[in-house]
Amino acid sequence: MAKSQQTFNKSEKEKKRLKKREDKRKKMEARKLEKEENGGGESIPFAYVDQFGNLTDTPPDPADKVKVKAKNIILGVPKKEDIEEEEYDPIRKGKVSYFDHSKGFGFIIDTEDQEKYFCHVSGLIDEIQENDKVQFELEKGNRGMNAVRVKVI
Repeated sequence: MAKSQQTFNKSEKEKKRLKKREDKRKKMEARKLEKEENGGGESIPFAYVDQFGNLTDTPPDPADKVKVKAKNIILGVPKKEDIEEEEYDPIRKGKVSYFDHSKGFGFIIDTEDQEKYFCHVSGLIDEIQENDKVQFELEKGNRGMNAVRVKVI
């Protein structure tokens, strides 16, 4: 006896394809019926936005319109003098948790927030060892903040 060429997987795919086609046909018929019930006109209602940003179906009152001059519109980031900056001390204190002289890098733990920062030998002012108390500044690096200008206290 010969084996059937139609496998279970093929028949399942065919059933899914036919079901999808039938669902699509039903949706199309439902849309046609809905369009006929609405009188064949627009099915999308027109919406307006009031002065508070809410959607409404009534048009806005022209008397409430506010005129804005083009020169009063500011695009972009405000200038630096307009922004209030908090006082920030760039010099931080910490303790060397790990430093490998052969590889030329290590880590410093900040005493204020207990955050661990990467430190490279190129950012050192003094020679440091593990458990030294140090003073450093932070600088943005490839993978986060780096400790630079590191001095032993």
